Amino acid sequence: MPDDPPFIADAHNDLLMELVVRRHEPNPFGRYWLPPLRAGGVRLQVVPVYSDPVAPRAAALRRAIGQIAAYQRALAQNPADVVRVARARHVAALADDDRVGLLLSVEGAEPWEADDDLADDFWDLGVRMAGLTWNYRNAFADGVAEPPDGGLSARGARLVERLVGRGVILDLSHASERTFRDVLSISGDAPVLVSHAACRACCETPRNLSDSQLEALAERGGVLGIMTLPFVIDPANPTLDRVVDHVDHAVAVMGIEHVALGGDFFRQTGRAGVAGPAGGDGVIPADMSDDDAIEGLAGPEDYPNLVEVLRRRGYEGERLAAILGGNLSDFLQRSLPL
Repeated sequence: MPDDPPFIADAHNDLLMELVVRRHEPNPFGRYWLPPLRAGGVRLQVVPVYSDPVAPRAAALRRAIGQIAAYQRALAQNPADVVRVARARHVAALADDDRVGLLLSVEGAEPWEADDDLADDFWDLGVRMAGLTWNYRNAFADGVAEPPDGGLSARGARLVERLVGRGVILDLSHASERTFRDVLSISGDAPVLVSHAACRACCETPRNLSDSQLEALAERGGVLGIMTLPFVIDPANPTLDRVVDHVDHAVAVMGIEHVALGGDFFRQTGRAGVAGPAGGDGVIPADMSDDDAIEGLAGPEDYPNLVEVLRRRGYEGERLAAILGGNLSDFLQRSLPL
């Protein structure tokens, strides 16, 4: 009898931006995203709200609400295939539910700059994970594209306290090293993760984590979602083997229980007309296109190719299952409200 297909959980996929672009089409999630998620074995997908910090700040809240509305439409239009994930019991139930679970997050707190109380409203709308910044400085924190000595602002520290009080999981992707350390120092034992990044020891870029950051994240019980874009894996040699080099390094530094997946695939959304992040800022290469992808891993439908390479490199049984989905699933069950 063949093995059961792996349970794959992915900590970051910007598919909501495409759903907004296609909002006048009938059921764009069911047409463009459900098939590749199914083909790849993805059973739990974190979907971020991204409002583009380079755009006028006044547009941030409108963009965010549009993506949350797209999330709600995806759920309503695909009840037999998709389920909302907002509580620990929702994650646990996926083990016996063939539907794909979608968990809503915020990538960059720019939508809340007009009013910190909006963070509570977003919780009520289903947001359960939040990052304070996306590469650049905002009212709350500095990102990795800013000078290295910039961290949390006083307002950002207050926002962290508010998010912790509500039970929001803190995502430290895109945070400057000082912001990363500041958040860890003031957030007590609140759950933290890095949903999508890779290892700086394997590829030198500010978007990746140093070994000391990997160690600090593991000490807090967090997880790292391995990001699979060439500029963080190896721009000169963007292969599946190089992705697994990052997995190996993270496992060696953090322990296998802290390593997960955070694909951040661009190709599908780019081909749909969604503009990718601007390059040339010292973090994202100026020549990176929306079509850039790891060879053999352009979208969630290609996760079986990654599974094959992981197995070839010695990951089997519980170790393989942990990386593919078990670690992120366990983390969310510990971190989300019951």
